[in-house]
Amino acid sequence: MSEEILINVTPQETRVAVVENGVLQEVLIERARCRGLVGNIYKGVVCRVLPGMQAAFIDAGLERAAFLHASDIATSEIEGVATARNGGTINELLHEGQELLVQVIKDPLGTKGARLTTHITIPSRYLVFMPNAGNVGVSQRIEDEAERQRLRQIIAEGAQAEGHGFIVRTAAEGVDADALRADMDFLIRLWHSIRDRAAGASPGSIVHEDLPLGSRVLRDLVGSEVEKVRVDSRETFQKLQSFAAEYVPEVADKLEYYPGERPIFDLYGIEDEIQKALERKVQLKSGGYLIIDQTEAMTTIDVNTGAYVGHRNLEETIFKTNLEAAQAIARQLRLRNLGGIIIIDFIDMTDEEHKRQVLRALEKSLERDHAKSHISEVSSLGLVQMTRKRTRESLEHVLCETCPTCGGRGSLKTPETVVYEIFREILREARQFDAQELLVLASQEVVDLLVDEESTSLAELETFIGRPIRFQVESLYTQEQYDVVLL
Repeated sequence: MSEEILINVTPQETRVAVVENGVLQEVLIERARCRGLVGNIYKGVVCRVLPGMQAAFIDAGLERAAFLHASDIATSEIEGVATARNGGTINELLHEGQELLVQVIKDPLGTKGARLTTHITIPSRYLVFMPNAGNVGVSQRIEDEAERQRLRQIIAEGAQAEGHGFIVRTAAEGVDADALRADMDFLIRLWHSIRDRAAGASPGSIVHEDLPLGSRVLRDLVGSEVEKVRVDSRETFQKLQSFAAEYVPEVADKLEYYPGERPIFDLYGIEDEIQKALERKVQLKSGGYLIIDQTEAMTTIDVNTGAYVGHRNLEETIFKTNLEAAQAIARQLRLRNLGGIIIIDFIDMTDEEHKRQVLRALEKSLERDHAKSHISEVSSLGLVQMTRKRTRESLEHVLCETCPTCGGRGSLKTPETVVYEIFREILREARQFDAQELLVLASQEVVDLLVDEESTSLAELETFIGRPIRFQVESLYTQEQYDVVLL
């Protein structure tokens, strides 16, 4: 599989596109004004303990108080970090005013604050460092048992000497022992400097900030399958070259500066794909389509045959549509960065083997996804329930905001509904107050309906209340807005 990574840089934001076989699979966006917080380490202070939720709110100097659950609190030798035993109640572990070192594991999402942990982890190219953990793990994506044992043995020697834990990442497969030990030494030195900074830091201040997006991409996303990383900013390209030479030398040859006049995202059709990823409807090649709706609680995906009528029979048509939809859904989850609970309504299938194959196609398509996911069996209602780990906002939430006209409902009251509301309001005002006449301020559509189709009803209303009613168009009013003014 051919894979390329495109990095588009402007002073305001950095955008990264992961392209596989010419098709956009993932988009990462980092803006200078609101960089992601995941991976950052803060010196926090407990501002409120919630025994009923077995959690606490932590002031880490962020816009909103962050959330720390009892299960995310670890024992530690560092002064200021909770030292009670694991598994204790929140009252045993924390008290108000206590200072502790915390790391962000989930960005603030919607109205929720950041999610924190005291299980500090620091990633590098080949390893993930876990202070004072004392155990060694190996990525499950490394399947060769002999290679797993080799890597575990190399890391275990250094881990025992230092008393720290490590996880061997997928990128470490086939890497020689010297490079792995160098990575270990770097992480241990970095941890010592973080610990020293934490000792002198004031509560609510940042102690360690994760790398900018471009450097994180080189560290985390560039594997053997990536052919090249193209950057359209010379300054950023030079910075990434220096970073790669020091930390990920095997990636340096894949870096390429793009000097073209045409924007790099236009060259690959990325801008059009991003626009499509913000729409509800996703067209399938067969003629079928998906409808994707994000809500506060979950994301729902509905599969429809649309214009696809098949060639043999209904069951075969449904099966082929569902198979294509399974691949498209896996891509859309990555592209839109949809997380949390996801409900997929595949077209109902009667054949159990077809159900099994569709689920298998969905699982296989999700194997290349960096976010962890869990898929259940088809429910009695024909729905597939799944979860996908969410650490940052979805693409829609990053690029869009709630519609000020409908307030996120996705629909508006019709002009007819608003006219009848105005009639009721006029009756209410006329009975309550003594006015010479009434002035109605409303949008163009509502006033047009009032003086045209509803003119007879309006005349009857004027006769009934015994006062004239005037109208004035307010161009800034939405279709639902109106005011009845007493004159």
